[in-house]
Amino acid sequence: MNEFELIRRYFAAAPCAQGGDGVVRGIGDDCALLALPAGEQLAVSTDTLVAGVHFPESCDAFLLGQRALAVSASDLAAMGATPLAFTLALTLPSANETWLAEFARGLQTMAQSCSLALVGGDTTRGPLSLTLTVFGRVPSGQALLRSGAQVGDLLCVGGELGDAAGALPLVLGQREAAADISEALLARYWSPQPQLALGQALRGRATAALDISDGLLADCGHIAKASQVALKIELEHVPLSAPLRAFAGEQQARVCALGGGDDYRLAFTLPPALLADLQADWPEIRVIGRVQAGSGVELLDAAGQPIELPRGGYQHF
Repeated sequence: MNEFELIRRYFAAAPCAQGGDGVVRGIGDDCALLALPAGEQLAVSTDTLVAGVHFPESCDAFLLGQRALAVSASDLAAMGATPLAFTLALTLPSANETWLAEFARGLQTMAQSCSLALVGGDTTRGPLSLTLTVFGRVPSGQALLRSGAQVGDLLCVGGELGDAAGALPLVLGQREAAADISEALLARYWSPQPQLALGQALRGRATAALDISDGLLADCGHIAKASQVALKIELEHVPLSAPLRAFAGEQQARVCALGGGDDYRLAFTLPPALLADLQADWPEIRVIGRVQAGSGVELLDAAGQPIELPRGGYQHF
């Protein structure tokens, strides 16, 4: 099977490749053509996932297809963007038809969930890696940035943290757990749900935002640096799930939540007066700290005393 037959059979014919809102021309020409309404900006983000680095060498192709697109779409959520389209550059060691069919099915499932249209890409032979570029649209001047946090703001997260990091021993086959616990944790690793609706709701509300991909402490450090403020995180308010606590224990669960990464929840700063209305629609939102004058990130115990920061945060090199 040559490159063009592979693209036609597994990707060009997929429902997610049949165009959509804002897609003038998708697969079939040298470039895709996207149209933006007047007064909107294009949000673009690229992620590369490499076998043995970002996911196990041997893993379920359907789950990998879901996860790969979810990871990229989460960047659109972080900017408050409405999803539009994506491209896929796929490097494969061989054209395994069973693997391709399952990968394409997983990709389609997440594309439908995120309202993203596949508009192009590339395929080549080599060690397994995936590069996805996502496109979204956002009203001009309303994109969520990392640089707007203000002293007095609340520091919030969009839900429980640490489940994906806690799932790694299960993903790698190093441990087992009861079915209800393993299913809950593995779902958070393989099928993260980008918080797209929340990101759009934060436009005009949040002063700074990003998605938690490299660990809460590391990513909050990006907000602190870009906004030139200090973020004070209250350890006891960092939300943990019951399955994670049961599987990892309280102490290790906190380590996973603070530095494990792969959560793809939003972390954002918010004026206190806006919290109640936002939580009415998103009750899973938790306040985990405050924005103060200064620099960097500080972790506080229940008495408000500083705790030594654990080493953590995913490093790509």
